[in-house]
Formats: sequence, C-alpha cells, structure tokens
Amino acid sequence: MEDETTAMEGGQRWDPAKVGAHWQQELERAQRYFKSWHDRCVKIEKIYLDQQSDQTSAAKRHFPMLWANTAVLQPAVYARVPQPVVERRFKDAQPIARIASEIVERNLAYTGDEADLDSILRAVRDDFLLCARGTVWLRYEADFEPLDMDVAPSDPPAAGLSGEMAGATLETIADERVCIDYVHWSDFLHSPARRWKDVTWVARRVPMTDEEMEKRFGREAMVSGAAQAAGSRKGESQAERAENEGKTHVWEIWCKSENYTVWIADGAPVALEVSEPPLELTHFWPCPRPAYGTMSTSSLIPVPDYVYYQQQCDEIDLLTRRINKLTDQLRLKVFYPSGDGAISPAIEKAMRPENDMVMVPIPEWAAFTDKGGSKAVVTLPIDEVQKVIVACMAARKQLIEDVYQITGISDIVRGDTQASETATAQRIKSQWGSIRIRDRQAELARFARDIIRLVGEIICDQFQPETLMLVSGIRLPTMAEKQRVEMQMQQMQIAAQQAAMRAQQMGQPAPAPPELPPQLQQMMAQPSIDEVVQLLRNDSIRGFQIDIETDSTIEPDEDAEKQRRMEFVQMVGGFMQQAGAMAQQNPLLVPVMVETLLFAARGFRAGRQLESMLEQVGAQLSEAARAPKPERQPSPAEMLKLKTAEVKAGAEQRKAELGVAQAEIEHRATLEQARGEAAAQALQQFQAQPAYQ
Repeated sequence: MEDETTAMEGGQRWDPAKVGAHWQQELERAQRYFKSWHDRCVKIEKIYLDQQSDQTSAAKRHFPMLWANTAVLQPAVYARVPQPVVERRFKDAQPIARIASEIVERNLAYTGDEADLDSILRAVRDDFLLCARGTVWLRYEADFEPLDMDVAPSDPPAAGLSGEMAGATLETIADERVCIDYVHWSDFLHSPARRWKDVTWVARRVPMTDEEMEKRFGREAMVSGAAQAAGSRKGESQAERAENEGKTHVWEIWCKSENYTVWIADGAPVALEVSEPPLELTHFWPCPRPAYGTMSTSSLIPVPDYVYYQQQCDEIDLLTRRINKLTDQLRLKVFYPSGDGAISPAIEKAMRPENDMVMVPIPEWAAFTDKGGSKAVVTLPIDEVQKVIVACMAARKQLIEDVYQITGISDIVRGDTQASETATAQRIKSQWGSIRIRDRQAELARFARDIIRLVGEIICDQFQPETLMLVSGIRLPTMAEKQRVEMQMQQMQIAAQQAAMRAQQMGQPAPAPPELPPQLQQMMAQPSIDEVVQLLRNDSIRGFQIDIETDSTIEPDEDAEKQRRMEFVQMVGGFMQQAGAMAQQNPLLVPVMVETLLFAARGFRAGRQLESMLEQVGAQLSEAARAPKPERQPSPAEMLKLKTAEVKAGAEQRKAELGVAQAEIEHRATLEQARGEAAAQALQQFQAQPAYQ
C-alpha cells in the first residue's frame, strides 16, 4: 500500500486505479473467508421463509420448528427499544456536566425516535437469531443553506477579496442528523481475524441508482468506476433481482490501518472515491461490534443455532410428512359383490360421502338376503394405520422435546406449565429456565448500548450548539451574553458607588444597591452553552465526566419494578422519619444525612429520576442548617408581660428619682437652716462684746 499513498498529480493523495485493484482482491478474499457461513445462512433463511409459505401437498408439508423457536426467542431476547441514560460518571456536584448530560440524553432520545431504532434493532435481532450476526451502520448528514450576509447581489465584492473568494457562497448548517442504517447480514464484510480488535477494515454494500451515484460521486467518477462493474451481483432469487433492478452495488470501506475510506463498485477495477474518514471516532469504525451468536475463539465466523438441531428438524419433517400421508389413508374403503343387478348401485348410493342419512330401496331383496345382506359388504381395516400414526406422533413429540433441550427453551419461556405446580416451582423454573438465553439478551443489550454511545459521540463532536439546544429544549446563555450581563452589573455597581458618594457629600442617606432581575440572576447561575460544548467536544474530559448507557432491552417484569419502587419509597420514608428527629436535636448532622440519603438512593434504579431533586432539596436543607438561627419572637402574651414589666420598672425608677430629689432638697434646707442659725449666733456674740472707746 506504500505506492497507493504516494502523492498524485494535482494534489491527489491516492491512485483510484491502484486502490480499486487492491480492494477488489481484499473483498474477494473476505468473501471466500465467509463463503461457508454465507451459504449456510442462505439455506437457513430459505428454510425459515419456506416454512411460512402455503403447504398444500402432504409430501411438501414441514413442521415449522425453526420458525416456532425463533418466534419464541424474539420477544425473549429483545422486546422494547432501549432508552438512553446519560449521567455524570461519579455523581459529583458539577453543574456543567449535569446540564451536558441532560442535553445529550434528550438529543439521543430524539435521534432514536427519528431513526426508528426499534425496527432497526428488531431486524438485527432476527439476523442474530437466524444467522448469529447482526449489525448497523451510522452516518452523519447535514443540510446547508446560503448564509445571509445582508449584502445585495448587485453590491461589488469587498476590497481585498479575490475573484474566487468573492464568487463563493457562504453556507450555514440548516439541519443535521445522525442516521442509523440496518445492514443485512450478507451486505457486511470485514477483514479475517480472530478477535474484533484485530480487524483492520470493515465494509458494507449499498445498492445505488445511477442518479444517486452521479449525485454522490460525480459524473466522471461514475463513468470511470461504476460503468465497468458489469459483473456486479444482481441477486440470486427472483425477488432479489427485482429489488436490484437498475441499481449498482457499491462497497463503502473503512480501513483503519491506512486511515482512509474507499467507495468502489462491486466488480469495478477503479475506486469511485478515496478520502479521509468523514468522522473522527474513538474506535474509528462507523459501526459497533456486531451482535454475535455462537462463536469460537479461533475466528469471527459465527455458527447459527439451527445447525445444532438441524438433524432433529429433518427427522421431525420426515415424520410430519409420514403422518400426513398415513392420515390420508384413514378413509373407509368398502368391497362388495358386483354384477348383481340393482344391488350394486344400491350399495354405491348408500356409501356416498355426501349422504348422511339415506334410505335405499332394493327390488331384489330375496337375492340380497340370500347372499348375506349387509355381511356381503367388506371394509378395509384401518386399525394398523392408526397405530402407526400414534407411534409416529410419539416419536415426533420426543424429537421436539430434544430440540427444546438443545436450544434451552424451557416450558416457562414457551408459556407451557402445569396447573399442579406451585408458585415457587414456577418461579424457580422461570429463573433457571431463562438462564441460557441471558447471554443473548446481554449481547443485544451490549449492541444497543454501543449504538447509543456511537450516536452520542457523533452528536457531541458534530452537532452545533443551536441544534443541541433546539432538540433538547434547554436554553442556555452564551458566554457573550453572560459577559454583557457582567458588564451591566459592573456599570450598575459603579453608578451605585457614585450615587452613594454624592449622597454622602450632601448629607443624605445612601441609596440601596441595585439588584439584578430574577431572570438575569437565574441566567447567571446557569453554565453557558460554550462551556457545555467545550466539555462535549473534548473526548478525554467527556469520557471522564459523562457516562452513556441504556436501560434494559427486554420486557420488564411489572411486579419486580413495582417491588423495587415500593422498596425505594419505604427506604426514603423510614430514613426521613429517623433523620428528622436527629436533625432537630443536632442541625450540624443535616449535611451528613443528606449525603447518606443520596448514597442510598443511587443504589436504586427507581431512584435515578429523583436523584437531582434530592440533591437540590438536600443542598437547601444543608444551607438552612448552616445559616444562623434567627432570634425567637415573643408571643403577644409575652409581649404584654414585657410591656407591663417595663412600665412598672419605669414607675419604680421615677419614684426612686423623686425620692432622691426630695432627700436632696431636704438636705439643702437643713444646711441652709444650720447656716442661718450659725450666722445669728455669731451676730449675737458680736453684739454682746463691749465697745472700745
């Protein structure tokens, strides 16, 4: 392949002729590798379809054993379309990962409905049960429309643009989708290998009309490649040839070792197109690992289940044809003497099958009685034929039981039980009777999960932010919108500070700080769509933080689901009853109780839908427990008592103040009196002294 990757003239990287010759050899080698399995599957499919056809001849009648087993296993291994489940891998409180998980889950659910995933998985299930292999193929499609640049057609091109750039029309994505194509078991090939991880290329065959090929590859590629595909397979049966009339089989090949894709018509020596893979997927392949049935560790060639009981089915068909032939012999055959005039016609008239009750006159009655009357009529004995039929039916019944033992289809799976069995016995049979089909259920569940993961990877890598929000119905702000709101908040804060400074200078109280409207507060609390898309585009971070799974593909047991829901409700109710009393005594334990409740709820499949609500309520309770408790407000009676006590205290205080004032007045009066008496006494003494001359 070294010479194929050499740069060609005109910038072309691969030579279509050399690539086409190489891949025709690879396809032929793979077809030889799967030829025995392919021929076996063709016979099995023919048996399956012929058993449902009209069987009128006893020699061509068959017992529809293959169809019956397949019809029993179909709803047992796959009964309903799986629903995507996208969650944070470690259940951490990460708002970006939470919103991203919800957006991807809603996009996956919508894509599954639009692609009719249920009918695709049912077709894969039928291939899986009949041929032991089923697969699908994924594609990404986008519709483009011209980008409106608000420029009139007559306006001259902008300065600096070349003529080619000026004439080019800018386009934008108008719609995009992920397509899931069912691939028939005969239209899928891959390189011979022992394990799927060792496969180097995969291919699928697509029938295309000339118009589709010209639209997809162009006229020149179609003429050089597909026109030479004269030996393209048109079909083996008449119905297949009618379906492929006017179409050319084209192989789409994805080569992992060379990292390119090839489109080549079946039998053409030149490749139609050689290019790089249109999708950059983690495991490179645009298809999941096929749903395989019975396989050995030596190759990826599966073995259909019908091979293991084909001999028993052949014996059952042989006995069925023999029973039908013997049943045809269970007829009344009569021998009577002929040539007796009116007696023979009378006997023939009496033995006609349409005569339920008939009276036949016999003119020569004496001659009839002389020859024995009714004893002259002799019938062929059929007792031995009846015994042979009973023996054949018993042998066939035993062979059918052998087939059930080989396939593992128990009585409980087929709905065949005995009324005398107890409920416990039937439950045990139900558990152990379906154990041999659990691997098939798990394989189809794994296959459905791989499809959902591939679709999710394409959505995360290819879908535009507008498409993600439009399909999911979740509106998130862009980073630019949040930045504009932040600038508005800063401007409002600056204006508030300036207003406060002016009010302080004027001696007025400062105005209240401005608050954002509730809608803007909610928008700022959400992550931006740019942050979500950045997480989804990063393969490594997305794998670490987001896990994509599916729920069960088998029909759920309603009683078991109700029991799980009741257990979850009882657990939550009992926990809340005990935790409420503890929280009142010690509010610091509320965060521990919230985490304990979330830990228990995550163990229940029924609690997955309530997990986010429990987290929100738990966060509110934890925040309320950490907040300081407000002071207790007194009741009206207590307020009256407080007011009365305040009044009494005021009266006592005023009384004490009056007493102090009165005592002070009395003290001052006493001092003034003492001072007056002292002055009068001093005056008297002065007057009593003799006068000096």
